[in-house]
Amino acid sequence: MQMVTNWHGELIDMAKIAGAYVLAIPVGWYREREAHSIGVRTFPLVAMASCAFVLVAVPLGQADLAAQSRVIQGLVAGIGFIGGGAILKSDAGSVHGTATAASIWNTGAVGAAVAQDRFLLAVLLTALNLFALRVLLPWKLKLDARKSAGDTD
Repeated sequence: MQMVTNWHGELIDMAKIAGAYVLAIPVGWYREREAHSIGVRTFPLVAMASCAFVLVAVPLGQADLAAQSRVIQGLVAGIGFIGGGAILKSDAGSVHGTATAASIWNTGAVGAAVAQDRFLLAVLLTALNLFALRVLLPWKLKLDARKSAGDTD
């Protein structure tokens, strides 16, 4: 059996993996900047690996939707497991890390989207993740303060 290498396809795959990595850096940087334990290293690695797993699920030029579906199902479960490690429950009963866990999950979707040539979707997922983390944070803090104060309005 002779193995023929499709260099053009390989270079495109490498660019996709690099693109997924780069798209995840802003989310990781923001989490790191906000002093969260998971940040600038983890998020790009999750996106890159997700992209690579989807790419290797189907040989170049072939479309096996069942194989891609199985790989994506495994990614969803596996990344959920990683995200679960980011969720902490304190002795007081409060839960922390759910936004980090959701962001890790989203970053996996970014990588999978890039692998499937859904670049605008990957950019939108990244932008909405940053929006949720940065823009919605003051609103969340305000709601949390109201809950702590016992205000039920």
